[in-house]
Amino acid sequence: MILTLLMIAGILFLALQLEDKLGVPSPLGLIALSFAAHYVFQKVPVLTGDAEHFATLVVFLLPILLISDSLELKVADLKEHGLSLLYLAVVAVILSVLMALLVSSWLFADITLSKAAVIVLFTMVLATDPVSVVSIFSRFDLPHRLKILAEGESLFNDATALIVFVFIGLYALGGSELTAGYVAEISAEVVFGSVAVGIVTGYIGLYVMKTTENRIAEMMVLIITGYGSFWLSEHFFVLLNMVGEQSHLHLSGILSCIFATITVNHVMTRASAEENIQIVSDEAKLHHAARKRYTSAGVIGNVLQRVNATIDEHNRHLRSQEDVQLLAMVANTILFVAMAEMIDMGLLWKFRVEILVMFLATTVIRGAMMGLFAWLTNRTDKMADVSFRWWGVLTFAGIKGGLSIVMLTMIPASFPYLEMFKAVVVGVVVLSTFTYSGALLIIIGSNRERFLTEKREER
Repeated sequence: MILTLLMIAGILFLALQLEDKLGVPSPLGLIALSFAAHYVFQKVPVLTGDAEHFATLVVFLLPILLISDSLELKVADLKEHGLSLLYLAVVAVILSVLMALLVSSWLFADITLSKAAVIVLFTMVLATDPVSVVSIFSRFDLPHRLKILAEGESLFNDATALIVFVFIGLYALGGSELTAGYVAEISAEVVFGSVAVGIVTGYIGLYVMKTTENRIAEMMVLIITGYGSFWLSEHFFVLLNMVGEQSHLHLSGILSCIFATITVNHVMTRASAEENIQIVSDEAKLHHAARKRYTSAGVIGNVLQRVNATIDEHNRHLRSQEDVQLLAMVANTILFVAMAEMIDMGLLWKFRVEILVMFLATTVIRGAMMGLFAWLTNRTDKMADVSFRWWGVLTFAGIKGGLSIVMLTMIPASFPYLEMFKAVVVGVVVLSTFTYSGALLIIIGSNRERFLTEKREER
Protein backbone atom coordinates (compact mmCIF):
# COMPACT_ATOMS: atom_id res chain seq x y z
CA MET A 1 0.00 0.00 0.00
CA ILE A 2 2.88 2.37 0.75
CA LEU A 3 4.35 1.69 -2.70
CA THR A 4 0.95 2.41 -4.24
CA LEU A 5 0.70 5.68 -2.33
CA LEU A 6 4.20 6.69 -3.44
CA MET A 7 3.30 5.88 -7.04
CA ILE A 8 0.10 7.94 -6.95
CA ALA A 9 1.82 10.92 -5.33
CA GLY A 10 4.76 10.72 -7.74
CA ILE A 11 2.54 10.47 -10.82
CA LEU A 12 0.46 13.46 -9.70
CA PHE A 13 3.61 15.49 -9.00
CA LEU A 14 5.13 14.72 -12.39
CA ALA A 15 1.83 15.38 -14.20
CA LEU A 16 1.55 18.78 -12.55
CA GLN A 17 5.17 19.55 -13.44
CA LEU A 18 4.51 18.62 -17.07
CA GLU A 19 1.47 20.89 -17.02
CA ASP A 20 3.33 23.82 -15.47
CA LYS A 21 6.58 23.51 -17.43
CA LEU A 22 5.46 22.16 -20.81
CA GLY A 23 1.73 22.93 -20.91
CA VAL A 24 0.74 19.25 -21.12
CA PRO A 25 -2.84 18.89 -19.77
CA SER A 26 -2.81 16.98 -16.49
CA PRO A 27 -5.27 14.24 -17.65
CA LEU A 28 -2.98 13.52 -20.61
CA GLY A 29 0.07 13.41 -18.36
CA LEU A 30 -1.72 11.34 -15.74
CA ILE A 31 -2.85 8.60 -18.09
CA ALA A 32 0.53 8.42 -19.89
CA LEU A 33 2.48 8.30 -16.62
CA SER A 34 0.04 5.77 -15.15
CA PHE A 35 0.59 3.38 -18.06
CA ALA A 36 4.36 3.89 -17.90
CA ALA A 37 4.50 3.30 -14.14
CA HIS A 38 2.24 0.26 -14.37
CA TYR A 39 4.61 -1.53 -16.75
CA VAL A 40 7.90 -0.20 -15.35
CA PHE A 41 7.04 -1.49 -11.87
CA GLN A 42 5.87 -4.80 -13.38
CA LYS A 43 2.29 -4.37 -12.20
CA VAL A 44 3.23 -4.58 -8.50
CA PRO A 45 0.72 -2.03 -7.06
CA VAL A 46 -2.82 -3.34 -7.57
CA LEU A 47 -5.80 -1.05 -7.00
CA THR A 48 -8.53 -2.86 -8.90
CA GLY A 49 -7.52 -5.74 -11.13
CA ASP A 50 -10.75 -6.00 -13.15
CA ALA A 51 -13.62 -3.92 -14.53
CA GLU A 52 -15.97 -4.72 -11.63
CA HIS A 53 -13.57 -3.46 -8.98
CA PHE A 54 -12.70 -0.47 -11.15
CA ALA A 55 -16.39 0.41 -11.40
CA THR A 56 -16.69 0.26 -7.62
CA LEU A 57 -13.71 2.58 -7.32
CA VAL A 58 -15.21 5.03 -9.84
CA VAL A 59 -18.53 5.14 -8.01
CA PHE A 60 -16.64 5.79 -4.77
CA LEU A 61 -14.59 8.65 -6.25
CA LEU A 62 -17.13 10.08 -8.71
CA PRO A 63 -19.00 12.35 -6.24
CA ILE A 64 -15.83 14.22 -5.20
CA LEU A 65 -15.06 14.86 -8.87
CA LEU A 66 -18.61 16.10 -9.43
CA ILE A 67 -18.45 18.31 -6.33
CA SER A 68 -15.20 19.91 -7.49
CA ASP A 69 -16.51 20.62 -11.00
CA SER A 70 -19.96 21.77 -9.83
CA LEU A 71 -18.36 24.43 -7.64
CA GLU A 72 -17.35 26.16 -10.88
CA LEU A 73 -20.97 26.51 -12.03
CA LYS A 74 -23.02 29.55 -11.08
CA VAL A 75 -26.80 29.72 -11.07
CA ALA A 76 -26.65 32.97 -13.06
CA ASP A 77 -24.72 31.17 -15.82
CA LEU A 78 -27.20 28.28 -15.82
CA LYS A 79 -30.07 30.73 -16.21
CA GLU A 80 -28.35 32.67 -18.98
CA HIS A 81 -27.22 29.61 -20.94
CA GLY A 82 -29.93 27.16 -19.86
CA LEU A 83 -31.32 26.71 -23.36
CA SER A 84 -27.87 26.06 -24.82
CA LEU A 85 -26.99 23.56 -22.08
CA LEU A 86 -30.35 21.83 -22.56
CA TYR A 87 -29.46 21.19 -26.18
CA LEU A 88 -25.85 20.18 -25.51
CA ALA A 89 -26.50 17.89 -22.55
CA VAL A 90 -29.91 16.45 -23.42
CA VAL A 91 -31.05 17.02 -27.01
CA ALA A 92 -27.62 16.29 -28.51
CA VAL A 93 -27.35 13.00 -26.59
CA ILE A 94 -30.81 11.87 -27.75
CA LEU A 95 -30.13 12.89 -31.36
CA SER A 96 -26.76 11.12 -31.25
CA VAL A 97 -28.42 7.88 -30.13
CA LEU A 98 -31.02 8.19 -32.90
CA MET A 99 -28.29 8.78 -35.47
CA ALA A 100 -26.42 5.76 -34.11
CA LEU A 101 -29.51 3.61 -34.63
CA LEU A 102 -29.65 4.73 -38.27
CA VAL A 103 -26.01 3.91 -39.08
CA SER A 104 -25.45 0.90 -36.78
CA SER A 105 -26.23 -1.70 -39.45
CA TRP A 106 -23.62 -0.08 -41.69
CA LEU A 107 -21.00 0.31 -38.97
CA PHE A 108 -21.31 -3.26 -37.74
CA ALA A 109 -22.27 -5.07 -40.92
CA ASP A 110 -20.84 -8.40 -39.72
CA ILE A 111 -22.59 -8.25 -36.33
CA THR A 112 -26.31 -8.32 -35.69
CA LEU A 113 -26.93 -5.87 -32.86
CA SER A 114 -30.43 -5.21 -31.57
CA LYS A 115 -31.64 -1.65 -31.16
CA ALA A 116 -31.29 -2.03 -27.38
CA ALA A 117 -27.66 -3.14 -27.78
CA VAL A 118 -26.91 -0.16 -30.03
CA ILE A 119 -28.40 2.23 -27.45
CA VAL A 120 -26.35 0.61 -24.69
CA LEU A 121 -23.11 0.77 -26.69
CA PHE A 122 -23.42 4.35 -27.88
CA THR A 123 -24.60 5.83 -24.57
CA MET A 124 -21.48 4.38 -22.93
CA VAL A 125 -19.22 6.27 -25.32
CA LEU A 126 -21.31 9.45 -25.25
CA ALA A 127 -20.63 10.07 -21.55
CA THR A 128 -17.89 12.71 -21.24
CA ASP A 129 -15.26 13.47 -18.61
CA PRO A 130 -15.67 16.94 -17.03
CA VAL A 131 -12.36 16.64 -15.14
CA SER A 132 -10.32 16.52 -18.34
CA VAL A 133 -12.21 19.43 -19.90
CA VAL A 134 -11.84 21.66 -16.83
CA SER A 135 -8.16 20.79 -16.53
CA ILE A 136 -7.39 21.74 -20.14
CA PHE A 137 -9.47 24.91 -20.06
CA SER A 138 -7.75 26.10 -16.87
CA ARG A 139 -4.52 26.46 -18.85
CA PHE A 140 -5.91 29.11 -21.23
CA ASP A 141 -7.72 32.44 -21.28
CA LEU A 142 -11.01 31.49 -22.90
CA PRO A 143 -14.32 33.35 -23.22
CA HIS A 144 -16.50 32.73 -20.18
CA ARG A 145 -19.46 31.66 -22.31
CA LEU A 146 -17.41 29.03 -24.12
CA LYS A 147 -16.16 27.58 -20.84
CA ILE A 148 -19.69 27.45 -19.44
CA LEU A 149 -20.98 25.65 -22.52
CA ALA A 150 -18.20 23.05 -22.60
CA GLU A 151 -17.86 22.45 -18.85
CA GLY A 152 -21.60 22.55 -18.19
CA GLU A 153 -22.26 20.15 -21.05
CA SER A 154 -19.61 17.75 -19.72
CA LEU A 155 -21.28 17.66 -16.30
CA PHE A 156 -24.91 17.32 -17.33
CA ASN A 157 -24.12 15.10 -20.32
CA ASP A 158 -23.07 12.32 -17.93
CA ALA A 159 -26.42 12.37 -16.17
CA THR A 160 -28.35 12.22 -19.47
CA ALA A 161 -26.21 9.42 -20.87
CA LEU A 162 -26.59 7.35 -17.69
CA ILE A 163 -30.37 7.85 -17.62
CA VAL A 164 -30.71 6.74 -21.25
CA PHE A 165 -28.35 3.82 -20.64
CA VAL A 166 -30.09 2.46 -17.52
CA PHE A 167 -33.75 3.30 -18.02
CA ILE A 168 -33.95 2.83 -21.79
CA GLY A 169 -30.98 0.77 -23.02
CA LEU A 170 -30.73 -1.84 -20.27
CA TYR A 171 -34.52 -1.83 -19.86
CA ALA A 172 -34.96 -2.84 -23.51
CA LEU A 173 -31.94 -5.17 -23.42
CA GLY A 174 -33.71 -7.13 -20.69
CA GLY A 175 -36.60 -7.82 -23.04
CA SER A 176 -39.01 -5.10 -21.90
CA GLU A 177 -40.96 -3.17 -24.48
CA LEU A 178 -40.12 0.48 -25.04
CA THR A 179 -43.04 2.87 -25.50
CA ALA A 180 -43.18 6.64 -25.83
CA GLY A 181 -45.27 6.81 -22.67
CA TYR A 182 -42.73 4.84 -20.65
CA VAL A 183 -39.79 6.94 -21.89
CA ALA A 184 -41.58 10.21 -21.10
CA GLU A 185 -42.74 9.04 -17.67
CA ILE A 186 -39.45 7.57 -16.47
CA SER A 187 -37.45 10.55 -17.81
CA ALA A 188 -39.65 13.03 -15.93
CA GLU A 189 -39.52 10.98 -12.71
CA VAL A 190 -35.75 10.58 -12.76
CA VAL A 191 -34.88 14.16 -13.77
CA PHE A 192 -37.27 16.04 -11.51
CA GLY A 193 -36.81 13.57 -8.66
CA SER A 194 -33.02 13.79 -8.83
CA VAL A 195 -33.04 17.60 -8.96
CA ALA A 196 -35.43 17.74 -5.99
CA VAL A 197 -33.29 15.37 -3.90
CA GLY A 198 -30.19 17.42 -4.76
CA ILE A 199 -31.72 20.78 -3.82
CA VAL A 200 -33.26 19.48 -0.56
CA THR A 201 -29.99 17.81 0.44
CA GLY A 202 -28.11 21.00 -0.43
CA TYR A 203 -30.25 23.09 1.92
CA ILE A 204 -29.84 20.52 4.69
CA GLY A 205 -26.08 20.76 4.19
CA LEU A 206 -26.25 24.56 4.39
CA TYR A 207 -28.17 24.36 7.66
CA VAL A 208 -25.51 22.08 9.15
CA MET A 209 -22.72 24.28 7.76
CA LYS A 210 -24.04 27.27 9.71
CA THR A 211 -23.26 25.41 12.95
CA THR A 212 -19.49 25.61 12.44
CA GLU A 213 -16.79 28.13 11.64
CA ASN A 214 -14.12 25.47 11.28
CA ARG A 215 -12.82 25.28 7.72
CA ILE A 216 -12.16 21.52 7.79
CA ALA A 217 -15.59 20.85 9.29
CA GLU A 218 -17.17 23.04 6.60
CA MET A 219 -15.41 21.07 3.89
CA MET A 220 -16.60 17.81 5.46
CA VAL A 221 -20.18 19.06 5.37
CA LEU A 222 -19.78 19.91 1.68
CA ILE A 223 -18.46 16.42 0.95
CA ILE A 224 -21.18 14.75 3.03
CA THR A 225 -23.81 16.79 1.19
CA GLY A 226 -22.53 15.72 -2.23
CA TYR A 227 -22.07 12.07 -1.32
CA GLY A 228 -25.34 12.02 0.63
CA SER A 229 -27.38 13.31 -2.29
CA PHE A 230 -25.64 10.82 -4.58
CA TRP A 231 -26.45 7.87 -2.29
CA LEU A 232 -30.04 8.96 -1.64
CA SER A 233 -30.79 9.11 -5.35
CA GLU A 234 -29.14 5.82 -6.19
CA HIS A 235 -31.05 4.15 -3.29
CA PHE A 236 -34.26 6.12 -3.58
CA PHE A 237 -36.27 2.90 -3.56
CA VAL A 238 -35.19 2.41 0.07
CA LEU A 239 -37.00 5.60 1.06
CA LEU A 240 -40.06 4.55 -0.95
CA ASN A 241 -40.13 1.16 0.76
CA MET A 242 -39.87 2.82 4.18
CA VAL A 243 -43.12 4.72 3.53
CA GLY A 244 -44.89 1.64 2.22
CA GLU A 245 -44.34 2.13 -1.53
CA GLN A 246 -43.06 -1.10 -3.06
CA SER A 247 -40.81 0.22 -5.78
CA HIS A 248 -37.34 -0.39 -7.26
CA LEU A 249 -37.00 3.16 -8.62
CA HIS A 250 -33.63 4.77 -8.24
CA LEU A 251 -32.77 8.25 -9.44
CA SER A 252 -29.65 9.81 -10.92
CA GLY A 253 -26.95 10.22 -8.29
CA ILE A 254 -24.90 12.32 -10.70
CA LEU A 255 -27.69 14.84 -11.22
CA SER A 256 -28.50 15.03 -7.50
CA CYS A 257 -24.85 15.54 -6.53
CA ILE A 258 -24.48 18.33 -9.09
CA PHE A 259 -27.58 20.20 -7.91
CA ALA A 260 -26.77 19.71 -4.22
CA THR A 261 -23.35 21.29 -4.77
CA ILE A 262 -24.75 24.08 -6.94
CA THR A 263 -27.34 24.85 -4.24
CA VAL A 264 -24.70 25.10 -1.52
CA ASN A 265 -22.35 27.14 -3.68
CA HIS A 266 -25.14 29.47 -4.85
CA VAL A 267 -26.34 30.32 -1.35
CA MET A 268 -22.78 30.77 -0.09
CA THR A 269 -21.85 32.96 -3.07
CA ARG A 270 -24.98 35.07 -2.65
CA ALA A 271 -24.25 35.50 1.06
CA SER A 272 -20.67 36.48 0.22
CA ALA A 273 -21.91 39.10 -2.26
CA GLU A 274 -24.23 40.55 0.38
CA GLU A 275 -21.37 40.62 2.85
CA ASN A 276 -19.18 42.47 0.35
CA ILE A 277 -21.88 45.11 0.08
CA GLN A 278 -21.91 45.30 3.88
CA ILE A 279 -18.12 45.77 3.88
CA VAL A 280 -18.45 48.74 1.53
CA SER A 281 -21.08 50.21 3.85
CA ASP A 282 -18.90 49.61 6.90
CA GLU A 283 -15.93 51.25 5.20
CA ALA A 284 -18.05 54.30 4.50
CA LYS A 285 -19.01 54.43 8.17
CA LEU A 286 -15.34 54.26 9.16
CA HIS A 287 -14.44 57.11 6.84
CA HIS A 288 -17.33 59.13 8.21
CA ALA A 289 -16.28 58.40 11.79
CA ALA A 290 -12.65 59.28 11.04
CA ARG A 291 -13.65 62.78 9.93
CA LYS A 292 -15.25 63.46 13.28
CA ARG A 293 -13.23 64.97 16.10
CA TYR A 294 -14.78 62.71 18.70
CA THR A 295 -15.54 59.19 17.62
CA SER A 296 -16.73 56.37 19.81
CA ALA A 297 -14.16 53.58 20.02
CA GLY A 298 -17.03 51.14 20.34
CA VAL A 299 -18.49 52.14 16.97
CA ILE A 300 -15.15 51.68 15.20
CA GLY A 301 -14.52 48.41 17.03
CA ASN A 302 -17.91 46.99 16.01
CA VAL A 303 -17.41 47.95 12.38
CA LEU A 304 -13.91 46.45 12.25
CA GLN A 305 -15.17 43.28 13.90
CA ARG A 306 -17.86 42.82 11.24
CA VAL A 307 -15.37 43.51 8.45
CA ASN A 308 -12.86 41.00 9.82
CA ALA A 309 -15.54 38.35 10.34
CA THR A 310 -16.76 38.80 6.77
CA ILE A 311 -13.26 38.54 5.31
CA ASP A 312 -12.48 35.47 7.43
CA GLU A 313 -15.63 33.70 6.28
CA HIS A 314 -14.97 34.54 2.64
CA ASN A 315 -11.39 33.24 2.88
CA ARG A 316 -12.61 30.11 4.64
CA HIS A 317 -15.01 29.32 1.79
CA LEU A 318 -12.29 29.84 -0.82
CA ARG A 319 -9.84 27.58 1.02
CA SER A 320 -12.52 24.90 1.36
CA GLN A 321 -13.03 24.95 -2.40
CA GLU A 322 -9.27 24.65 -2.92
CA ASP A 323 -9.18 21.65 -0.57
CA VAL A 324 -11.97 19.96 -2.52
CA GLN A 325 -10.08 20.59 -5.76
CA LEU A 326 -6.99 18.94 -4.25
CA LEU A 327 -9.02 15.88 -3.26
CA ALA A 328 -10.45 15.74 -6.78
CA MET A 329 -6.96 15.79 -8.29
CA VAL A 330 -5.88 12.89 -6.09
CA ALA A 331 -9.07 10.99 -6.95
CA ASN A 332 -8.48 11.53 -10.65
CA THR A 333 -4.91 10.24 -10.33
CA ILE A 334 -6.15 7.09 -8.58
CA LEU A 335 -8.66 6.51 -11.37
CA PHE A 336 -6.04 6.75 -14.12
CA VAL A 337 -3.65 4.43 -12.25
CA ALA A 338 -6.50 1.93 -11.80
CA MET A 339 -7.44 2.24 -15.48
CA ALA A 340 -3.88 1.38 -16.51
CA GLU A 341 -4.04 -1.78 -14.37
CA MET A 342 -7.40 -2.81 -15.77
CA ILE A 343 -6.74 -2.44 -19.50
CA ASP A 344 -6.03 -5.65 -21.39
CA MET A 345 -3.88 -4.68 -24.37
CA GLY A 346 -4.43 -8.07 -26.00
CA LEU A 347 -8.19 -7.56 -25.93
CA LEU A 348 -7.85 -4.06 -27.37
CA TRP A 349 -5.71 -5.36 -30.21
CA LYS A 350 -8.20 -8.15 -30.93
CA PHE A 351 -11.00 -5.62 -31.48
CA ARG A 352 -8.83 -2.83 -32.91
CA VAL A 353 -10.99 -2.44 -36.02
CA GLU A 354 -14.22 -2.13 -34.02
CA ILE A 355 -12.56 0.35 -31.66
CA LEU A 356 -11.35 2.55 -34.51
CA VAL A 357 -14.72 2.40 -36.28
CA MET A 358 -16.55 3.33 -33.08
CA PHE A 359 -14.12 6.14 -32.29
CA LEU A 360 -14.47 7.67 -35.75
CA ALA A 361 -18.26 7.24 -35.74
CA THR A 362 -18.72 8.93 -32.36
CA THR A 363 -16.37 11.74 -33.38
CA VAL A 364 -18.31 12.39 -36.59
CA ILE A 365 -21.66 12.23 -34.77
CA ARG A 366 -20.46 14.63 -32.07
CA GLY A 367 -19.12 17.00 -34.71
CA ALA A 368 -22.49 16.91 -36.47
CA MET A 369 -24.35 17.63 -33.22
CA MET A 370 -22.09 20.58 -32.45
CA GLY A 371 -22.51 21.78 -36.04
CA LEU A 372 -26.28 21.69 -35.65
CA PHE A 373 -25.89 23.57 -32.37
CA ALA A 374 -23.80 26.25 -34.09
CA TRP A 375 -26.41 26.56 -36.84
CA LEU A 376 -29.20 26.99 -34.27
CA THR A 377 -27.35 29.48 -32.08
CA ASN A 378 -26.55 31.75 -34.99
CA ARG A 379 -30.26 32.03 -35.78
CA THR A 380 -31.60 33.00 -32.37
CA ASP A 381 -30.83 35.64 -29.76
CA LYS A 382 -31.65 33.26 -26.90
CA MET A 383 -28.47 31.20 -27.28
CA ALA A 384 -24.78 32.12 -27.37
CA ASP A 385 -23.46 32.39 -30.94
CA VAL A 386 -20.99 29.65 -31.85
CA SER A 387 -18.20 30.39 -34.31
CA PHE A 388 -16.12 27.81 -36.21
CA ARG A 389 -13.42 28.03 -33.52
CA TRP A 390 -15.99 27.37 -30.80
CA TRP A 391 -17.40 24.47 -32.81
CA GLY A 392 -13.95 22.85 -32.84
CA VAL A 393 -13.51 23.29 -29.10
CA LEU A 394 -16.98 21.95 -28.29
CA THR A 395 -16.51 18.96 -30.59
CA PHE A 396 -13.23 17.84 -29.02
CA ALA A 397 -14.36 18.65 -25.48
CA GLY A 398 -16.16 15.30 -25.58
CA ILE A 399 -13.32 13.40 -23.87
CA LYS A 400 -14.54 10.09 -22.40
CA GLY A 401 -13.89 8.98 -18.83
CA GLY A 402 -14.42 6.47 -16.06
CA LEU A 403 -18.22 6.65 -16.10
CA SER A 404 -18.22 4.81 -19.42
CA ILE A 405 -16.47 1.87 -17.77
CA VAL A 406 -18.88 1.96 -14.84
CA MET A 407 -21.71 1.42 -17.32
CA LEU A 408 -19.90 -1.64 -18.66
CA THR A 409 -20.28 -3.43 -15.34
CA MET A 410 -24.07 -2.96 -15.46
CA ILE A 411 -24.44 -5.07 -18.61
CA PRO A 412 -25.61 -8.62 -17.85
CA ALA A 413 -22.80 -11.20 -17.95
CA SER A 414 -24.91 -13.32 -20.31
CA PHE A 415 -24.86 -10.63 -23.04
CA PRO A 416 -23.15 -12.28 -26.06
CA TYR A 417 -21.14 -9.23 -27.17
CA LEU A 418 -19.93 -8.18 -23.72
CA GLU A 419 -16.26 -8.84 -24.50
CA MET A 420 -16.40 -6.69 -27.63
CA PHE A 421 -18.25 -3.92 -25.80
CA LYS A 422 -15.59 -3.89 -23.06
CA ALA A 423 -12.79 -3.55 -25.62
CA VAL A 424 -14.60 -0.89 -27.65
CA VAL A 425 -15.51 1.29 -24.67
CA VAL A 426 -12.06 1.14 -23.05
CA GLY A 427 -10.38 1.71 -26.40
CA VAL A 428 -12.52 4.75 -27.18
CA VAL A 429 -11.82 6.18 -23.70
CA VAL A 430 -8.05 5.90 -24.25
CA LEU A 431 -8.16 7.20 -27.82
CA SER A 432 -10.34 10.18 -26.92
CA THR A 433 -8.11 11.12 -23.99
CA PHE A 434 -5.04 11.45 -26.19
CA THR A 435 -6.59 12.49 -29.52
CA TYR A 436 -9.19 14.95 -28.25
CA SER A 437 -6.79 16.51 -25.74
CA GLY A 438 -4.22 17.03 -28.48
CA ALA A 439 -6.84 18.51 -30.80
CA LEU A 440 -8.00 20.92 -28.09
CA LEU A 441 -4.44 22.07 -27.45
CA ILE A 442 -3.89 22.72 -31.16
CA ILE A 443 -7.21 24.56 -31.68
CA ILE A 444 -6.95 26.68 -28.54
CA GLY A 445 -3.22 27.30 -28.96
CA SER A 446 -3.50 28.41 -32.58
CA ASN A 447 -6.38 30.76 -31.72
CA ARG A 448 -5.02 31.98 -28.39
CA GLU A 449 -5.02 35.68 -29.29
CA ARG A 450 -8.51 35.55 -30.77
CA PHE A 451 -9.91 33.79 -27.71
CA LEU A 452 -8.21 36.36 -25.47
CA THR A 453 -9.79 39.18 -27.48
CA GLU A 454 -13.21 37.54 -27.16
CA LYS A 455 -12.74 37.26 -23.42
CA ARG A 456 -11.88 40.95 -23.14
CA GLU A 457 -14.89 41.88 -25.26
CA GLU A 458 -17.13 39.90 -22.88
CA ARG A 459 -15.97 42.03 -19.98
